[in-house]
Amino acid sequence: MTRSLSVSRRTLLGGAAAVTGALVVPGSALAAPSRNAATDDVPINYHAHTKFADWLRGHNDGTVAWPGRRPGVVIARPVGTTSYTDPHTSTTREYEYATWTSPVYKLDFGATELVASWNADTPEGTWIQIEMQGSYTTGNKTPWYVMGRWTAGDSDADIRRTSLDGQGDEWSGVYTDTFAVDSDDAANGVLLTDYQLRLTLYRPKGSHATPLVYRLGAFASTIPARFDVPVSTFGLKHGVEIDVPTFSQDIHAGQYPEYDNGGEAWCSPTSTTMVLYRWGKDPTARQLAWVDPSYADPQVDYSARYTYDYQYEGCGNWPFNAAYAATYGGLDCIVTQIRSLNEAERLVASGIPVVCSVSFYATELDGAGYNTSGHLLVIVGFTDDGDVIVNDPASADDSKVRHVYKRHQFETIWLRTKRHLTSGGTGSGSGGVAYLYKASHLPWPKPTDRHNPNWG
Repeated sequence: MTRSLSVSRRTLLGGAAAVTGALVVPGSALAAPSRNAATDDVPINYHAHTKFADWLRGHNDGTVAWPGRRPGVVIARPVGTTSYTDPHTSTTREYEYATWTSPVYKLDFGATELVASWNADTPEGTWIQIEMQGSYTTGNKTPWYVMGRWTAGDSDADIRRTSLDGQGDEWSGVYTDTFAVDSDDAANGVLLTDYQLRLTLYRPKGSHATPLVYRLGAFASTIPARFDVPVSTFGLKHGVEIDVPTFSQDIHAGQYPEYDNGGEAWCSPTSTTMVLYRWGKDPTARQLAWVDPSYADPQVDYSARYTYDYQYEGCGNWPFNAAYAATYGGLDCIVTQIRSLNEAERLVASGIPVVCSVSFYATELDGAGYNTSGHLLVIVGFTDDGDVIVNDPASADDSKVRHVYKRHQFETIWLRTKRHLTSGGTGSGSGGVAYLYKASHLPWPKPTDRHNPNWG
């Protein structure tokens, strides 16, 4: 039988609308890693395929490993053709396709969730499908779940990028971009022990174009059900702050409502845009020509359009944001989970902003002034006392985006998985979900647990 998830944390965390310094020298603030046993030992594992040898190890069926500047996988000789009717345009086209399947990746813990992310080039008319299949502790396998159908563009020749709802088996399912074991089954010991990822690369029949996928990864995790998180001890030598431009989502309210009802719901693409600008990445004047010239910060409108998930009907699909950011070139863009603010400190001290998925009432975060069931914002620094400096797009205008939030409050609203609702019910939290975008020539800082990496 097929079971829908009893309570999906992902359902409320896609970027819902909020309701009413100096650049760090990498490593300059690093101290010996602080540890918080309550959070730092939580099992999170991010694993990616990025090297030429990685692509050779997988099973190529019509694809070939491409040894370029960014090694990846491309179509060599299609293995077949298929007809695809786009559910969002009703357009039917014939495509050639080829596949690449990763080796089985064994986890050293039983996981309850998995989110895949990727970086790719998709010439006009081409697209990719990302799938995962894993094994349960029962010995059974999951179906091949579709984790996304993605292309960078949205021209008449392109499909509409989309997640795929309604997938599930007896123990698990997929909501938008997140695979999750049903909470009741997880409590009874049904967990994910390993997984594979499969890419299918598509191009129009008769075309010689090909997608190039040069990063494919996933994080798997088991975050305990928790309403609160013990505060971590500030682990840097002193306060730090990255110079990240400030953009407000609120000034875009009412603009292009076909993309998730306009700017009031654009926290995710606005946060992505801020980090892209930190790395010197922005759309060209030609790319922005379609935006009403009276609109301020048209680059935010652009990001909203090109992160939009036509099934989810929103701009908060986590891997779609990372894949969009990677289209600017020269960046590594991933989705993962962070165990504690100590890990965020090491990223920020190395010059890498951290885009966080949070949910809270205004009474839980002093100075925010709004409630949200799902919101994205950017950690850009820490004060000398360890409080969190944030670029919060849910602000009246660009000049008001920088905020300082209390450490314990912020750590709780980000890392928890459950929250109490005023209705008496229970809401959800992301458990530390983050987007990490960095210049590809810079190394990732070492995580606090080298044997269980969650980025890189």
